[in-house]
Amino acid sequence: MHPRLSILDLAPIVEGGTAAQALHDSIALAQHAERLGYTRYWVAEHHNMDGVASSATAVLIGQIAAATSTIRVGSGGIMLPNHAPLTIAEQFGTLATLFPGRIDLGLGRAPGTDGPTMRALRRHLSTAHEDRFPEDVLELTAYLAPEQEGQVVRAIPGQGTEVPIWLLGSSLYGAQLAAYLGLPFAFASHFAPAMLMQALEMYRAQYRPSARHPQPYAAVGLNVIVADTDAQAQRLFTSLQQRFLGMQRGQRGPLPRPVDQMADLWTAGEQLAVERMLSESIVGSPRTVREGLAATLERTGADEFIVACAVHDAAARRRSYELLAGVVAG
Repeated sequence: MHPRLSILDLAPIVEGGTAAQALHDSIALAQHAERLGYTRYWVAEHHNMDGVASSATAVLIGQIAAATSTIRVGSGGIMLPNHAPLTIAEQFGTLATLFPGRIDLGLGRAPGTDGPTMRALRRHLSTAHEDRFPEDVLELTAYLAPEQEGQVVRAIPGQGTEVPIWLLGSSLYGAQLAAYLGLPFAFASHFAPAMLMQALEMYRAQYRPSARHPQPYAAVGLNVIVADTDAQAQRLFTSLQQRFLGMQRGQRGPLPRPVDQMADLWTAGEQLAVERMLSESIVGSPRTVREGLAATLERTGADEFIVACAVHDAAARRRSYELLAGVVAG
């Protein structure tokens, strides 16, 4: 069994870099991924984060799709409570019209930001939008489906494009909803791994076949960093470890430069918390990563791995994905 291999990108703004550089690096990485045979390239919606340049997710998806020709491009994901379903249908309907057969729409329920930014996005802090998530997914699906007789509100472009919809989650909620609706499911275990196995089990056990997806399809999010040696890869990994350490301390910023070792930067408790959040990470040489992927595949039965690689140096990030493609192909 060889799972499909895809990329999750947050367009990282690195320490010493700029948002412009991050966006151009993402486009270059997508072109590289296409040459390497990756299945899809997803961009994640986040807001008001110094280290993330993918806030205007649909805009970046359009730029990446225009710069490539065959790889699927989409969202991993759009945080639907931040938006009116019609707006997302129009955005992704436009993308699907420009790039037919290549656009994915992954949907999440989390805000992807902090409280004040939620207010700026939504103009209020009511939880009603999150509570309406299932209804919003169905409304959005209807806007992308073939037009129904008497339908008053339509997405133009969008109606009839039937953009493939995925549900994303880091808890059991998303797994249950994806199973109920008969949709593909992607679990965000690259940062919230605690419920991964329970969510996969629930999704598969409760899955209701749909016309478009007669079988469940589960993607697992992983952090994977590959370098020529284990030591080189572990050093690259310290950038992500520092980012998660900052999250523990309520500190945000650009993706830090790597360091030789983390021991002097965190307490034992902080180390434990970071390692828990990053437990679904595979870091090392091609041989080490091959063994890690095989063990993860056996444990999860994933149909697809969606791989994040937060590395400070853009060339090292491209090289990591290149080595990873070789590991899977081999």
